[in-house]
Amino acid sequence: MDGFDQLPDSVVLLIFNSVSDIKTLIRCRSVSKRFNSLVPQTESLLLKVDCVISAECDSDSLLFSFLKSLLKSLHGFFLPDQKPPRVLAQTPTSPAQILSQFDRIRRLQIELPAGDLKLEKSGIVKWKAVFGRTLKSCVILGFRNSESDPSDVEVDFTGGLKTRVVWTISALIAASVRHYLSREVVRAHSEMESLVLRDRDDEGTVVMDREGLKESRLEGLIATAGGEDRSAWEAGRTVVPSVRMRMRHAPRVELKNGSWVEGATLVVVRPCGIGAHTSAEVEDAELAMSAFGSGAYAEAVQVLLKSKSYLVEMNSF
Repeated sequence: MDGFDQLPDSVVLLIFNSVSDIKTLIRCRSVSKRFNSLVPQTESLLLKVDCVISAECDSDSLLFSFLKSLLKSLHGFFLPDQKPPRVLAQTPTSPAQILSQFDRIRRLQIELPAGDLKLEKSGIVKWKAVFGRTLKSCVILGFRNSESDPSDVEVDFTGGLKTRVVWTISALIAASVRHYLSREVVRAHSEMESLVLRDRDDEGTVVMDREGLKESRLEGLIATAGGEDRSAWEAGRTVVPSVRMRMRHAPRVELKNGSWVEGATLVVVRPCGIGAHTSAEVEDAELAMSAFGSGAYAEAVQVLLKSKSYLVEMNSF
């Protein structure tokens, strides 16, 4: 008798939840009839997406048209090698179809093969966005690698407002694309309590908690009854609402290990009207502190929170 045969189903499912990787779990289905029946009941899953649509492909996606027009309107704000965000491929093995093999998904992570932002080779932008039916908050941290050759960097990088706005817009577009492309998965799995979309470069993360998922499903029902939101369909992404952005900037931030980063910028983005005016700055600081865990990124955030902040508002786009 196989050792697994002596384990109750609940213990086997705990093991499957610990494995989480969908490719591994699908292979497990061919091991035995029992495994085949239990794998679809796994509640914690990790889906690693291997295929994306490249910006260089001959795509008729209106998202690319939108990004192209945005880049043009910014009059050179982006560097020459800037490329629009890549999106999940719509293939017979799309995430929604793969996940249809699972019946009780509660916690799901989707990992993309790479980040979306390619602003310049020495620039680093890290972001975390929280969504419900639309954007709830986004924390963006950008800086230049101190080991880079200064001659390779645009002069405006460390001091210009336009560069910081470009970082912010780019991160918001990338986040809204990921959120929009997750809608089928969200609607199909009503028991899901947590959804995280990240990339292997650890550049950006989209998070949806139980309440956010509920909002998104409700919005989906409304859209289905009255027709999809045309503006979202045309953009290929979730429309970003009117937002206020609290920005902080420091020409140079020294870290505890003696290293430093240059041109550091911290931006906390929230929909206009969210949070009382007197407590908004405190709430923004709490969001920033919790965005990137521990380590160098968290250190940089702590230092930047001591800098003077200023507010910028942006219309819906």
